[in-house]
Amino acid sequence: MGKIKKKLKKIRIHHEGTDQLLYGGIGIALIALLLWFGVPSKIPFWIFIVIFGTIYGIVLNFYRCPIRYFGSEDTEKIVVAPADGQIVVIEEVDEDKYFHDRRIMVSIFMSLWNVHANWFPVDGTVKMVKHFDGNYHKAWLPKASEENEHADILLTTTDGRDILCRQIAGAVARRIVTYAQEGDECFIDEHMGFIKLGSRVDIFLPIDSEICVKMGQSTTGDQTVIAKLS
Repeated sequence: MGKIKKKLKKIRIHHEGTDQLLYGGIGIALIALLLWFGVPSKIPFWIFIVIFGTIYGIVLNFYRCPIRYFGSEDTEKIVVAPADGQIVVIEEVDEDKYFHDRRIMVSIFMSLWNVHANWFPVDGTVKMVKHFDGNYHKAWLPKASEENEHADILLTTTDGRDILCRQIAGAVARRIVTYAQEGDECFIDEHMGFIKLGSRVDIFLPIDSEICVKMGQSTTGDQTVIAKLS
């Protein structure tokens, strides 16, 4: 457990943001040098540094990628949060696209300040991956789950239970990245994908699942247990 805690403290930058951070940093540095040496007054330089330094810091924070490991080797029947964020929906719904039965939907909203890497919520196999184009409503709205651009990842647990994970673009997000591929084995602690800027992840669980979170609760991806399968 001591080793796990040490690993949890390590943070790196996600590879999805490498190019943007590199070229953005070079651009800011070049403009800052031009202002410093080309403009007699230093006021424009400091204004530029404050504004764009703050923006760069926000983007840098957004692309954080903490190295995490679930704190137990017993992951059977455990469903962990696939993302950092806040629980905005816990409700029973009729899922007619894949399961054609009642499911418990748990939704996690990720703000600009959250880590936007997504983790697999269960151990098992990737049964299906589909991407759908759509609108860009605010991610916390109910219609966002069906109408926004989204990617559906259907997972089958080691004991044969099917779980649907849905990555949803928000009003600002314009790119959903899904690493899961059909037929692959998947494990808690592995990245399922990444969503750039504000967004949401929905999980559709069997109706008899024991929900372990409540509305408004903050979640930590790959750490918070959101449900236990029966």
